[in-house]
Amino acid sequence: MTSITLITIINAPKQVVFDACRNIDLHQESTSKSKELAIAGVTSGLINLNETVTWRGQHFGLYLTHKSRITEMNLYSNFRDEMVEGRFKSFQHNHFFEEVNGCTTMKDEIQYEVPLTILGKIFDSLILKKHLTKFITERNQFIKNLVENNSKTSFDMEKDSY
Repeated sequence: MTSITLITIINAPKQVVFDACRNIDLHQESTSKSKELAIAGVTSGLINLNETVTWRGQHFGLYLTHKSRITEMNLYSNFRDEMVEGRFKSFQHNHFFEEVNGCTTMKDEIQYEVPLTILGKIFDSLILKKHLTKFITERNQFIKNLVENNSKTSFDMEKDSY
C-alpha cells in the first residue's frame, strides 16, 4: 500500500475550504489539464455522504474512469472518498480540516494499492506516486488561490444539505 500526505494552509474559514473540496464543478475547473469530467452520479454542485461521482480524465495519454463514493462525512471537519470502480486495487482519500484564527489547515491522506504486483509496484514507485502527488498539490493550490482571493468562478459554493 502506498501513502501520500499533503498539508495545505489556507487563509479562509474551514467551512469555505470544506465546501470547495467537495464541489464537483470546482474539481473539474481545477483539473482541466487532465480534462477531468464528472460523467455519472453527482455531476455538479456539492457531493454529500453516500453519494457517488464517476470521473473521466486523461492520465498517461489514456482516458480513465474512476468512481468514488463519499463513505464518511463530519460536517466541516473531515470526509472520505473511496474508489468503487477504477484502475486501482484500492483507493481511499481522507480530507481533514482544522481552523485556527480564521486560517484552515487542510490535510490530505491518500492510501492506494496498485494491481499487477511487481509491474504495478515499479510503475507506482517510478511514476504514479509522483503524478498523484503533483495532481493533488496543483488542485489544492487552485483551491487555496480561489478561496483566499474570493474569486468569482463558474461554480456556486452555496451549501447543500445532506
